Amino acid sequence: MKKAVKILTFVLAMVMIVASFAACQKKEETTDTWIIATDTVFKPFEYTDASGNFVGIDVDILAAIAEDQGFKYELKSLGWDAAIAACQSGQADGMIAGASITEKRKSTGWIFSDGYFTATQCMAVAPDSDIATFEDLRGKTVAVKNGTEGKTYAESLKDQYGFEITILEDSPTMYQTVVGGQAVACFEDTPIMKASIKDGVALKVVEGSENEGSPYGLAVFNSDKQEFLDMFNAGLKNIKENGKYDETINKYLG
Repeated sequence: MKKAVKILTFVLAMVMIVASFAACQKKEETTDTWIIATDTVFKPFEYTDASGNFVGIDVDILAAIAEDQGFKYELKSLGWDAAIAACQSGQADGMIAGASITEKRKSTGWIFSDGYFTATQCMAVAPDSDIATFEDLRGKTVAVKNGTEGKTYAESLKDQYGFEITILEDSPTMYQTVVGGQAVACFEDTPIMKASIKDGVALKVVEGSENEGSPYGLAVFNSDKQEFLDMFNAGLKNIKENGKYDETINKYLG
């Protein structure tokens, strides 16, 4: 009798251990949420629509990939600089904000996904501006957004064409600086600039001012996040194959 009780006690203990382990695993699977930081105003990649919803190419692509791969995430609209800082400090797991994949960024700790959109950078001026080439910038001031490829592009031309740069924190402020006459031109990602002009920003793209461009990628800043990058890359491949990627691009860019 005692032997039977011992056996029953052992079996019950094992069942409880297995059940507890399974419950822990289930909890881990269902509560593991990736924190993804993004910009606030970078239309058509991330912005707030007329109904107050946060939308855009990056927003929709991330949602489609999460659905495909079955992971949970929380998207935090922080602004460009704050998004980078959140990732670097460990407050966010990754960042999707129209971030161009460059060797310079890779060398400073950015770890990128596969590219999901290739964009050039361009120069924009006021509609009545007589600036038609980079030579026309000599002795003048141009506006750029901090930490962007538009800024990098402008800096690569600065010494050759003899202009000054003023650095701003977001695209709307940069545009207004040109509209208001505090700068004669700005440098911006071409699809962003064209979308903004379509929405009423009083600027025009200078023909022939685009560079060769580079792809956008989701970025992490810690190799421990490789699992998330792998899921993102696998999901990106799948949504390109099943048509959801093209649907998203056409939705915002036509």
